[in-house]
Amino acid sequence: MKSYCKIHRLPRFFAAFLALLLTLSLSPLWGFASEEGQAVMPPDPNILANGALLVDLKTGKMVYGKNEHEELYPASLTKIMTALLTLEAIDSGKLGFQREITAGPIVNTLPADGSTVGLKEGEVMTVRNLLDCLLIPSANEAACVLAVAVSGSVDAFVDAMNKKASELGCKNTHFVNPHGLHDPGHYTSPWDMYLITREAMKYPTFMVICDTDRVVVPATNKSQERALLNTNYLICNRRIPDYKNPEVHGVKTGSMSQSGHCLVATAERNNKRFLSVVMGAERVQEGKRTVIRSFSETTRLFNWGFDNFRYLTLLDEGEPIDEIPVALSRTDHVTAVSGAPLEALVPAGLKKDFTERTIQLSGDSIEAPVAEGQKLGTVTVSYNGVEYGTVDLISSHEAELSKFLQVEKQAIELAQKPLVWAIAGVVGVAVVALMIRNAIKNRRRARGSGFSGYNGR
Repeated sequence: MKSYCKIHRLPRFFAAFLALLLTLSLSPLWGFASEEGQAVMPPDPNILANGALLVDLKTGKMVYGKNEHEELYPASLTKIMTALLTLEAIDSGKLGFQREITAGPIVNTLPADGSTVGLKEGEVMTVRNLLDCLLIPSANEAACVLAVAVSGSVDAFVDAMNKKASELGCKNTHFVNPHGLHDPGHYTSPWDMYLITREAMKYPTFMVICDTDRVVVPATNKSQERALLNTNYLICNRRIPDYKNPEVHGVKTGSMSQSGHCLVATAERNNKRFLSVVMGAERVQEGKRTVIRSFSETTRLFNWGFDNFRYLTLLDEGEPIDEIPVALSRTDHVTAVSGAPLEALVPAGLKKDFTERTIQLSGDSIEAPVAEGQKLGTVTVSYNGVEYGTVDLISSHEAELSKFLQVEKQAIELAQKPLVWAIAGVVGVAVVALMIRNAIKNRRRARGSGFSGYNGR
């Protein structure tokens, strides 16, 4: 209070000067909340690919999207779905990791220039080794052998792939084979690819295999042992060391002339974990260096996410949000508080005070009794049109029912009903009529008693 009084007595011109300095010093801060949030939102990374997606794995929220729902060719990203269905078959007991599978004649029908480990007809390999071949060097024949083992035929397996995609909520996906070799009717989208990968990541073995840079498959009845290198240069630098990124884990590459270079990957830094999808990236020449942009753009997208976003607690558990009037209680209101904390990944420049809260209450007021912790509505926190989450609002304390106020209310409500008024009117008329009848009757009696004692002369 003393400091305020001192400033208040300053000469007017000096006070105005201080006010101007204060305004100028705060202008960058207020800029965060102006121009529709442009000062808060980080610049667009402009990822060089036909489609791209960055998702926060902690909250499942999209952080960046470019043509995320567009139908694009996935190439060998398809094998993520093939692995998922195989892992489901193992989980159900239909297959086992150590079950031996004999490759059928279907391995002879695949193009020789596709991704392969040279699996031969009649060769016997375990399901686990086939998964290694599928996900690490991206062997097409391993996809077909697993498809037959799971569903009996490739066609039946493809039907299962499309059914699973639909169950996962994929809206822009249609598969025609288990490996991803080009077909005009074989497509997916970055968002759908995220949904499929997220489901596959529920199986620990999936990420263990996808995050392996090199594996040795034991000798079989038709081959010596095979040393397999991962096609993902972000985790395997044995071929090209330029792309190695220690923050990256998995997941799967894909590449064809029709699809361009594709990559699904995850990365973690400072308690932030992202999943990225890059589809339709190019292979370009930059001076004497050949750059595969699916790798370079994925790293750039991860760095953009790590550098420009942070977790922020937008609501504390028990934080007061609103007051709601209470009827039929000596307590006139209850406080609606946040039933749980709300933490979200937000732009690094965003502060809690800049966010908006949309409150949805069960009603303008509530009747007693109200229990402590009773749900009263919801609150949604957003900024610049982006919703960061919704939390239940609950009562901070109880409000007991007043029997007197309850009876009073019932009496008032009863008195206001038309039927009650009609009955009261009828009763009233009846009472008045009865009173009139009795009055007339009494008057007649009075007259009769007045003549009865007169005998005349």
